[in-house]
Amino acid sequence: MEILSQIWSFLGLLTVVQNVLPTQLVSLFHSFYESIQDFFSPYSYFEIPEFNGYCGVDVNDLYRHVNLYLNSINSASTCRRLTLSRSKSSNRISYTVAPNQMVHDAFRGHHLTWTHQVDNVQDSVEEKRSFTLKLPKRHRLELLTPYLEQVTARAEEFERVSRERRLFTNNGHGSYESGWSSVPFRHPSTFETLALEPELKTQLMDDLTAFSQGKEFYHKIGRAWKRGYLLYGPPGSGKSSLIAAIANFLCYDVYDLELSKVSDNSELRALLIQTTNRSIIVIEDIDCSINLTGDRMAKRRNVQTMQKKNHRHVMMSDNAEDNGRVTLSGLLNFTDGLWSCCGEEKVIVFTTNHKDNVDPALVRCGRMDMHVSLGTCGMHAFKVLVKNYLGLDSHVLFDVVESCIRSGGTLTPAHIGEILLRNRRDADVAVKSVLTTMQAKILGADVDATEGGHEYDDMARTPESIGRRLIESPDRWPEGSPEKKKKKLEGSTRDKNVKFLVRLRSLTKSDSGRRGV
Repeated sequence: MEILSQIWSFLGLLTVVQNVLPTQLVSLFHSFYESIQDFFSPYSYFEIPEFNGYCGVDVNDLYRHVNLYLNSINSASTCRRLTLSRSKSSNRISYTVAPNQMVHDAFRGHHLTWTHQVDNVQDSVEEKRSFTLKLPKRHRLELLTPYLEQVTARAEEFERVSRERRLFTNNGHGSYESGWSSVPFRHPSTFETLALEPELKTQLMDDLTAFSQGKEFYHKIGRAWKRGYLLYGPPGSGKSSLIAAIANFLCYDVYDLELSKVSDNSELRALLIQTTNRSIIVIEDIDCSINLTGDRMAKRRNVQTMQKKNHRHVMMSDNAEDNGRVTLSGLLNFTDGLWSCCGEEKVIVFTTNHKDNVDPALVRCGRMDMHVSLGTCGMHAFKVLVKNYLGLDSHVLFDVVESCIRSGGTLTPAHIGEILLRNRRDADVAVKSVLTTMQAKILGADVDATEGGHEYDDMARTPESIGRRLIESPDRWPEGSPEKKKKKLEGSTRDKNVKFLVRLRSLTKSDSGRRGV
């Protein structure tokens, strides 16, 4: 009790001395005490306030990075109290270290501690927040800079993955402050659910990973940090689904650029400047958006014609033609010119149904780095679709389907997906329906007509009837005529197809009989 009494007496004496001595002298003693404490302490302390300066307006980006970093390292395992929250722009619950709580971390074999300090501002309802980093004093010079770099990199990666992605489209006012309007991007397509052959899928994923991690490499070789992809193939081959899968794989925003809404090259450049880093810029059906190739050829013919009359008139005609519209030159500068360097880590994607119709200047090396051909489904892609729609890993008719694919009965992913979706309640019926459509395609029938729901049921169930219809003799042609020879050749080919389909039908019946279908 005597010791406690002495301690209370000493504290009371300190209070009296603090009230008697001038404020400047008390502050001097306090600074001297902290200096002595820091001198004997084996740790160094670094404070990171929420705002830069004293006005509380300029947000300290490092404070935000530390907060994100502590989210990414699962601070719940070392911190007793956390503040949970979820914002509209994020798809997960985030947390903040509660006031005056500590989080322990390790870096290069050393123990570090973060403390979230929250102080009330005198005569105000506001709070002063900051993070304090404690690290070994002897190693502070070798630890501080690389550790903060790791904090920033980890925070940016965590923010990229956790935030809600957006789908943007140009609203026709690109010259103003905001030429884009957006909605949440929640497309479910991923590389796991994508109907692609495994070699192509692996190649794309490796290329995208190397691009996203290639900041130092692109800067070292002196190239803009961007990547171009040309996706081409028939309608329904999965071009849009692949774009969505790329966006989900990289966690990038998507900018769907509608060229028909862009008035001229200046607006096109303004739209490019307004796009953010880590984004995908998509121009779909590039051969149909604006007739760049046709315009260029027509312009060349007009120039050659007018040069014979008046050179001055030619120059005026050229300027008038390029004024007030998007030109090939403007689009090239958008994808590969100086303006394309505005921002980093961007992916530019062109899509087309007909690659030959795209101007060669748009798809040369350096603009479109990868040309991805998307077509009909192979056997692996077909199995992926069956797994997605029906939940099946195998089926007795898979061998029959593979034979049809090898014989030219391939279908696009959209076509197969539509058939499976329509018959998803019965897996056997769904697979048989796809097989029916493949058989019809082998025999040269109009496969598109099956999308109406008929699927050539009567013809596919009796391949012999197909053969009778296809090889039936027309009006009597004279023997030895070219038409007769051509018809015989076609008939023999169709006979082979019919025999093949009869054999497939027998296999289908036998398999169904064994399974009791």
